[in-house]
Amino acid sequence: MAIYLKRGQSEAAIRQTDTSIKTTVEKMIREVELKGDAAVREYSALLDNWSPAAFQLTDTAIADIIAQTPASVIEDIQFAQQQIRFFAEQQRASLLDIEIETLPGIFLGHKNIPVNSAGCYIPGGRYPMVASSHMSILTAKVAGVKRVIACTPPINGKIPLATVCAMHFAGADEIYILGGVQALCAMAIGTDTIPAVDMIAGPGNAYVAEAKRQLYGRVGIDLFAGPTEILVIADETADAEMVACDLLGQAEHGPGSPGVLITTSMALAAETLREIEKQLKVLSTADIARVAWENNGAVLLVADEAEAIREADALAYEHVEVLTRNPQVFLDNMTNYGALFLGPETNVAYGDKVIGTNHTLPTRQAAKYTGGLWVGKFLKNCTYQRCTPEASAMIGEYAMRLCDLEGFAGHREQAALRVRRYGKTSG
Repeated sequence: MAIYLKRGQSEAAIRQTDTSIKTTVEKMIREVELKGDAAVREYSALLDNWSPAAFQLTDTAIADIIAQTPASVIEDIQFAQQQIRFFAEQQRASLLDIEIETLPGIFLGHKNIPVNSAGCYIPGGRYPMVASSHMSILTAKVAGVKRVIACTPPINGKIPLATVCAMHFAGADEIYILGGVQALCAMAIGTDTIPAVDMIAGPGNAYVAEAKRQLYGRVGIDLFAGPTEILVIADETADAEMVACDLLGQAEHGPGSPGVLITTSMALAAETLREIEKQLKVLSTADIARVAWENNGAVLLVADEAEAIREADALAYEHVEVLTRNPQVFLDNMTNYGALFLGPETNVAYGDKVIGTNHTLPTRQAAKYTGGLWVGKFLKNCTYQRCTPEASAMIGEYAMRLCDLEGFAGHREQAALRVRRYGKTSG
């Protein structure tokens, strides 16, 4: 039986925080609905101390930003984008339009059609989330979205230069320096200066996640991607320094970020707890990481790999690192996760920044029903059908009888009309 050696905060405490966030976001959405650009500007000034003449960057401004950015930074951004673009292109190539003749004269098919427009949110706040530009904008463009707009907040009252470069190179058609809930509302609802999009995508904090939840239906969304999560599954072969490092590497995202260790080794669990305290003394982002670990960190001791898999699938975490003797066992048997990182040679930072897989992933157990952001999220799988006259009359006989079973007279007549029109005795 699994034993918790350390637990995070209770579900009741999390729900209390969620209620407060929900109320705040509801108010902001109502304000943008009523006042449009004026509300967006008020919230931007209030929350980000940012109220420029225009939120959208001109082509000239973008060119100036690129000119100010060191060539080495641009080279690194473009290298990362090459990796993400290539993997996204392979995913897109795996999604084929089909048409098949299911019965003589009956043709069924589907097309994968990109949404016409998408709004991508690139988080900022404490950190400039440069990589999120690749993950959403570039992925949407590979999917074939015609209009991709993107918003990112200012950081300490300044435009994040590297993020804007990444947004531009990823293919954004419009770039806005605008953050948080007000940015998502502007993109989803639309204002006089920001035409609404068909779907919104991108990660963010708890407020961003709640805004996406409340805006869903008015627009499509990629998924509910809230505060980041990491689960490390480790056995006695793992290195406590590495386990601690990888847990804290995600904890620095924010005070609400959960991190969990599931292990079969009591010795590793104890050593990891000591190592976390040691690393927190020197980590430059320890002010955030310590709060996240103390409030949301957990250590779970399990009997064997089978129990580790059961507990991991129950958690359904966003990032799952497997530091065990045989990581393949977890790839073969786990079903609920955003992304797996197999073996000590890889880690979440690779996935977050450069290796090629997408870093916008399901949190809060959404991995039980969805995967992460990919080209398929920007595509609509749309079916169609076509019949020859003879096939229409044949299938119509079945449709008439099935409509009778359900009492749908109007439906029956649709089928009966074709039987009369195209049947053997017609004309």
